[in-house]
Amino acid sequence: MTMHDSSPATPLPQAGTARTRAAALLRAPLTRRAWAEAAYCLLALPLGLAGGVLLAVLLALGAGLAVSLVGAVVGALVLVGCMRLARGLGALHRGLAAGLLGERVPGPAAPRPGSGVFGRLDARLRDGAGWRAAAYVMVKLPVSALGMYAVLWWLTGLINLTAPLRWGVFGQDAGSGDVGGMPVLTPIPAGSLEVHTFAGTFAALALGLALLLLAPWATRLVVEADRRLLRALLGPSQLADRVRDLEETRALAVDDSVALLRRVERDLHDGAQVRLVAVAMSLDMIKERLGEAGDAGQGGRLGAGGRSEGAPGPARPDQAHDGASPPSLDLARVRQLVDVAHHNATEALTELRDLARGIHPPVLDDGLPDALATLAARSALPVELTTDVPRRPTPAIETIAYFCAAELLTNVIKHSGAARATITVTEESEGGVGILRLRVTDDGRGGAAVGLGSGLTGLVQRVRTVDGRLQVHSPEGGPTVVAVELPLSA
Repeated sequence: MTMHDSSPATPLPQAGTARTRAAALLRAPLTRRAWAEAAYCLLALPLGLAGGVLLAVLLALGAGLAVSLVGAVVGALVLVGCMRLARGLGALHRGLAAGLLGERVPGPAAPRPGSGVFGRLDARLRDGAGWRAAAYVMVKLPVSALGMYAVLWWLTGLINLTAPLRWGVFGQDAGSGDVGGMPVLTPIPAGSLEVHTFAGTFAALALGLALLLLAPWATRLVVEADRRLLRALLGPSQLADRVRDLEETRALAVDDSVALLRRVERDLHDGAQVRLVAVAMSLDMIKERLGEAGDAGQGGRLGAGGRSEGAPGPARPDQAHDGASPPSLDLARVRQLVDVAHHNATEALTELRDLARGIHPPVLDDGLPDALATLAARSALPVELTTDVPRRPTPAIETIAYFCAAELLTNVIKHSGAARATITVTEESEGGVGILRLRVTDDGRGGAAVGLGSGLTGLVQRVRTVDGRLQVHSPEGGPTVVAVELPLSA
């Protein structure tokens, strides 16, 4: 019975997927994205054509003059002007792409300054971003032509949709005396297509509908190619991106180290230092109490000849009585002071131990898997731990991974309302480079995101200091999956 019930239900997801794809295909010509991409292809044609032709002429002129003996300086100046023009045209293309496609490509860095006239001239001629922008403008010429061809699919489709209306309005029927029929437009060269009857205009209308269904995918293909060119040629170079990332991670590392030193100083000042001061004060009070009792006992001792040591004149009976009965030591008060000093010393040791553990947990001495096992065993939530790390990471990577796991587990306990959590740590390879992957999953309510006060922002900054990545997938209703990728060595 179970097999009979499950067999017909198997193709339902496939049928649903097929219906979804068919509906997306039918809705494609009506979407804002399709019309925006068509408008982009249409507007990019004059900009790409005019900019490409102008830049090509100037580059040819500048290169021709530069290789000559007489016009070398003039040719270099023309080439410098080409770099400025290319950067300006690139900015226009980036603006057009941002406005119609939502493709926001950051602009390249400004050309480096040079010293002196020839130094500045050399710096402009070595402007890599300018040459890449010039390459984009030149490549944009054929891409613009392809974009216009893709727009032609839209135009022919829309014109063919009006075939029945044009037949009736312009009188192109069988009795009009026209020798030729109504032409049917297609973006593909297929000879001369005509319709000679009113019924044939509905075939042209059907062809127009088919062209409109295919037109969005033609423009999308051209736009995707243009997107890749935009990112590769008009944005910052890979080297510039890498330098910027290194500068940001270096700043994050410096800020993190400064924050750690401030936290250590604050914890020492507000915690252990205060308790140690209290211990010293308690010991001083105990010393004073014992000193007062010793002085009183010494002053009451009788010396030779019946005189009190340190007291001139004959001893009176009341003095002899006082010397024989010195003031008693308040042992209860002394014990209380000793207890307070002992308590403060114990608390100070505990805080110093916690502070040292926060800098480098001792459990990491035996490796990351054992440290995570201890963390999972001490958790207030059931945690399933899976580790597969054949090669041991460097101590810095182990420390970051451990603190990430601890912070994520704390978030699960405090914010998710989950019943259980899973920690998975594996070692993988990407391009021959070892990668440590830490994944923390819970079955809570979801909705976690970076920047919502859950501590994930701090973790992102921590992993970025070693070129790591943190990704969060937490839909409403859960489950939440946080993946951390770290190199094996920092």
